[in-house]
Amino acid sequence: MAEGDPVVITVAPTGPLTTRKEHPRVPLSPAEIGAAVAEAAEAGAAVAHIHARDGEGLPTADPAVYAEIVREIRSRCDIVVQASTGVGLDVTPEARVDIVGSGDVDVTMATLNPASMTFGQGTFHNPPWFVERLAEIMRERGIHPELEVYDFGHVGLCLDLVRRGLVNEPLQFSFVMGVRGGMPGDPALLPQLMAMLPEGTMWQAIGIARAQLPLSFAALALGGNLRVGFEDNVYYRRGQLADSNAQFVRRAVELVHTAGREPASPGWVRERLGVT
Repeated sequence: MAEGDPVVITVAPTGPLTTRKEHPRVPLSPAEIGAAVAEAAEAGAAVAHIHARDGEGLPTADPAVYAEIVREIRSRCDIVVQASTGVGLDVTPEARVDIVGSGDVDVTMATLNPASMTFGQGTFHNPPWFVERLAEIMRERGIHPELEVYDFGHVGLCLDLVRRGLVNEPLQFSFVMGVRGGMPGDPALLPQLMAMLPEGTMWQAIGIARAQLPLSFAALALGGNLRVGFEDNVYYRRGQLADSNAQFVRRAVELVHTAGREPASPGWVRERLGVT
């Protein structure tokens, strides 16, 4: 990140795991997700990281559902839409390819996870053939990949995709911290991760649960970007559920201003990453 760049605030309103038992207002339907994203965009979010759920509230890779979510969002606001290709631990890589491979889901960005790993009590499957296929499709369709890193070794795997021409610059990394099976949510790790990145790389810190706020402070101090939302955390403070995804965004905007920086607009993100 260049000195003086604005801070990109991403909202992740749903995720694959958060249920109505954990928060009664987690948005699940396309219309609910669209409304939540529009409220977050008005509050200052520049990017929406979206997951799809089926009629039972379970994670789905159905391109038709993703496409409907995108339409709901774009009918309400101009936020940059990013599709998650992670979906959920029980959804196969073969099904997840269709999110970007079907041609039906018109998104600006999509996530690219470089490796399989233990995730909580399950396994997050990202075999090499799947990673390469996703990268190829994104490159062909002009979808900008966000490289999601859950552990230090994942950085090298991502940079190998760059060396092989499967991922083009400018690069955007996410450091996902606090997942059982990956890196702990320790802000002291951020300088080490940053040192592994090529100069000029955009990055954001994603803190899971109680790690969200400390990592937000650390990312701002180190020139990074932020992600907030019900996917990562449903508590605004200890024992108090957040009112909405937008409430998290409004606090992120306050932190950005306190740090002497400004929130990025969707237009700035598109220009910085060279996307439409």
